[in-house]
Amino acid sequence: MLNYIWAFMILIGVVYGAITGKMAEVTNAALDSAGDAVSLCITMIGVMALWVGLMEIAQKSGLIAKLTHGIQPFIRFLFPRIPEGHPAREYIATNLIANVLGLGWACTPAGLKAMEELAKLEEERETPGYAAGGKGILADERKRQNRAGKNGGELSVVTSGKSGRIANNEMCTFLILNISSLQLIPVNMIAYRQQYGSVNPAGIIAPAIVATFISTLVAVVYCKIKNRKQR
Repeated sequence: MLNYIWAFMILIGVVYGAITGKMAEVTNAALDSAGDAVSLCITMIGVMALWVGLMEIAQKSGLIAKLTHGIQPFIRFLFPRIPEGHPAREYIATNLIANVLGLGWACTPAGLKAMEELAKLEEERETPGYAAGGKGILADERKRQNRAGKNGGELSVVTSGKSGRIANNEMCTFLILNISSLQLIPVNMIAYRQQYGSVNPAGIIAPAIVATFISTLVAVVYCKIKNRKQR
């Protein structure tokens, strides 16, 4: 869908430039933007290398392990159905810590691994949509949810993909937390502001903390309310 949107925007720009006789300006803007994109990529590579390196140092020094242990009560509060000591807990904690530090690049691998471990957990629970076999899974899961909707049940979203798998309660909560994404240091925005000549690139820190704190608080409250209603 995004490809169509971008193609449409480019087409509109070219047509407008041709109609108004400003094709030269359109061409120059395209070339200048291409140069800016390369410069921005180089800047972001440096920023990414710095912060990912710091994350690696923090992990080797045991700081990440201590932080992971420190936020376990929060993980337990949000994901009470994940067993103690399950690998998903560690990956979720690592992802949240990286998000708080504004390291979007570093949190992605941990987020993917967390989803994989949550899927394995559903397989262990023999949840329809994850158990071995896969025949008639989508239809069976829809019937199960229809029955559960009358008596109350776990929050889940049925997908229409080939696997017919579902996003379980923990996956939905984890995704919402990633979208809200509390950040103490918005590294990406600071790098963008510096690249484009901001007088005070770090001036975004305080507003970002306030905005993401509120969004995360709303996300947590929303998840707990929905979970309670489903139960």
